[in-house]
Amino acid sequence: MQFVLPPLPFQMDALEPHLTREQIFYHYDHHHRGYLEKLDAALKDSNKRELPLEEIVCMTEGKIYNLAAQVWNHEFLWQSLSPTVRAPNGKLSDLLQASFGDMNGFRERFAHEAEERFGSGWAWLVYDPRTDWLTVTSTEDAKNPLGTGLIPLLTLDVWEHAYYLDYKDDRKTYIGKFLDHLINWDFANSNLAACTSMVRERHSG
Repeated sequence: MQFVLPPLPFQMDALEPHLTREQIFYHYDHHHRGYLEKLDAALKDSNKRELPLEEIVCMTEGKIYNLAAQVWNHEFLWQSLSPTVRAPNGKLSDLLQASFGDMNGFRERFAHEAEERFGSGWAWLVYDPRTDWLTVTSTEDAKNPLGTGLIPLLTLDVWEHAYYLDYKDDRKTYIGKFLDHLINWDFANSNLAACTSMVRERHSG
């Protein structure tokens, strides 16, 4: 199986003025594609290339892990962005209220975690099915929550390549644009619904 770069879920200029077409193009067509092509080459003669990407992430380390995780992270990132922001609803809305006090509490926690991530990395909104609770975390370099028991709902790339063309070294403004104008709550809703559905099936079984 050859790894294929999936299409963006939006047009390259759809996130303007918050993220420009040029920024998205270089991030997607150079960085994301670069990780994918390197992963494809690294697994050229491996039977791992037949596995789902999540499994490759969870069972590898070193170079292969870094490449596979960056490919997975970027695919997840594009889904976390949307030109149309709709408020969270249902269980997700209730959990945001319970876990962070209100939406401002979530925003402050996420912004802080993303701003304080030293160097390159990712900020995540995650669901813990063991406690039925949401939290915000960050990971360094290519690392992500897969395999930790936490379910990723949303992510933001805080590597400089994700925002430098538009915001130079102003990570704080970039994070604010995501939280105020680009966050895809529909995607988070669907991830939470899929997770809670699986938990119910396990308990009923």
